[in-house]
Amino acid sequence: MTYDSRLTTHLRLTTCDYIRIREFVNPVLEMAEIAGRMVKSGGGGKALLFENTGTQFPVLMNLYGSPSRMLQALGLRSYEEVEQKLNRLFSDILSPKQTLWDKLKLLPVLQQAAQWLPEISRGRGSCQEVVMPQPDLSKLPVLQCWPHDGGRFITLPMVHTKDPVTGVRNVGMYRMQVFSAATAGMHWHRHKTGARHFAAFTAQPGEGRFPVAVALGGDPVYAYCAVAPMPENVDEYLLAGFLRNKPVSLVRCLTQPLEVPADADFVIEGYVDAHALPETEGPFGDHTGFYSLEDLYPVMQVTCITHRRDAIYPATVVGIPPQEDACLSQATERIFLTPLRLALAPEMVDMHLPVEGVSHNLAIVKIKNDYPGQAIKVAHALWGAGQMMFNKIMIVVDGEVDITDYPALARHIAQHYRPGTDTYFSSGPLDVLDHAATAPAFGGKICIDATAAASKGKDMPAEEKAPWYAFIHKGDKCPPARVVVQFDKQVPLNDVAMCVWLLGNNIDAVRDCRVTGGQLFIDATSKTEQLFPRRWPNIVCASDETIAAVDARWEGLGLGTFIPSPSLRYKRLVQKGGAAAALPEIA
Repeated sequence: MTYDSRLTTHLRLTTCDYIRIREFVNPVLEMAEIAGRMVKSGGGGKALLFENTGTQFPVLMNLYGSPSRMLQALGLRSYEEVEQKLNRLFSDILSPKQTLWDKLKLLPVLQQAAQWLPEISRGRGSCQEVVMPQPDLSKLPVLQCWPHDGGRFITLPMVHTKDPVTGVRNVGMYRMQVFSAATAGMHWHRHKTGARHFAAFTAQPGEGRFPVAVALGGDPVYAYCAVAPMPENVDEYLLAGFLRNKPVSLVRCLTQPLEVPADADFVIEGYVDAHALPETEGPFGDHTGFYSLEDLYPVMQVTCITHRRDAIYPATVVGIPPQEDACLSQATERIFLTPLRLALAPEMVDMHLPVEGVSHNLAIVKIKNDYPGQAIKVAHALWGAGQMMFNKIMIVVDGEVDITDYPALARHIAQHYRPGTDTYFSSGPLDVLDHAATAPAFGGKICIDATAAASKGKDMPAEEKAPWYAFIHKGDKCPPARVVVQFDKQVPLNDVAMCVWLLGNNIDAVRDCRVTGGQLFIDATSKTEQLFPRRWPNIVCASDETIAAVDARWEGLGLGTFIPSPSLRYKRLVQKGGAAAALPEIA
């Protein structure tokens, strides 16, 4: 099968969806720079197939980078299709069954659900057509994306583990830094299921080698399911079967007691030694737009690598939004709205995760508001729901406002939000990657209740509506706006998207927000060591050398109209130092 055939059939792309790049492009820094330009070019640009990579394998990037390709990857025409299917499914299952006939009518629903369960096939799959005589990660075109990364990282790995007690499978996506030909870091956070499986394994006496299998590529729905916020102990391949409306075919690994998709492009098998010390992993230019700094993580020992004969290596680059992962987040936003509503907050009408909020920093929630305090009830319910526990800023609205129409949303907030009575603070778990948290993975949260005045009194008087917010530089006089956000002096205050992105990243809501005299003041500046106990990370930007190299080669690579580097917009924000910023002390 040719690469064009694989892209158009297995990966569901049209020939207009991707660009084939036949000239050599370096997996170290250059591929990520080109993909980063493409995804920020408007509409997500095109997918990129780098054919000359210095290895025998091509690299595919930006597969999920546009809304249309994201839908194609999931085999959908629209997200409404999934919402309607889920609503029907839950309605059939949860409706009262009073008669035998009512119960019998449920059988077709259960039979259909059973068809979504993954199946284990006999023999080998196409992912095992070629077995490396000696497993060697250096044979793969693994990327280094940013200049201060600790090395090369596998960025789209589907990491398979099993609960050692229940045997339930989990598929998670945890970046993997390549340490050597046969070792790689396993960057699973304390909140992740893979880490919990490993902890349960190490707690058992006498156990030593925890099995791990990493799949790369295959049906594009798999990678989405690996990042989807599935409930604990629910197989991700059940979601894949639901979305594809057919079961995922799995095959047994050759050296580990695990199963992987038969149609994957690569399978990396191995184990994590429960008795070995963790090793330093990172830094890594992360999806927050900042570097996640080096830390200690377990090491995977590779025992086997297999691949398809026509294998394509999948990769992504993350960094300052929007990046390819924004479309993955949008899919989650739409697909999981119905389960969240039914399980936790029946009054929730809609939810939106703006791209500047990097998935978890900012959430806009629309509810049907019937009583005072309902917005706070919803906020606490969502803060206790899976990955929503990482959310830092939640804005709750109601009425007819379109929460994806930002000017209309701003007008709604201006009309209904009073800082003195409508601001609520809490504390709880935060993402391990949150660099501003007072303590690692724990910090403050804020809920802004901007629901209509039906439950709170009259609308805001006209003279109080404008200006309702202001952005200022550190050291500037504080204006009389209801919401004032303070930024570092190098931040362009007229760039609202940049300011919202920095706001979500740089605050601990309890430490950096205060309500005084009817005003909410937020300190979104960088924190120096005088006030902050940990190192502050730097912003992720391409080096001048990489930008110049890609500029010089752009036309010859057949990439179409020249796209300048997005990093140029953010260069003014980069501090001295490397991955960790060398911030000046407060005078």
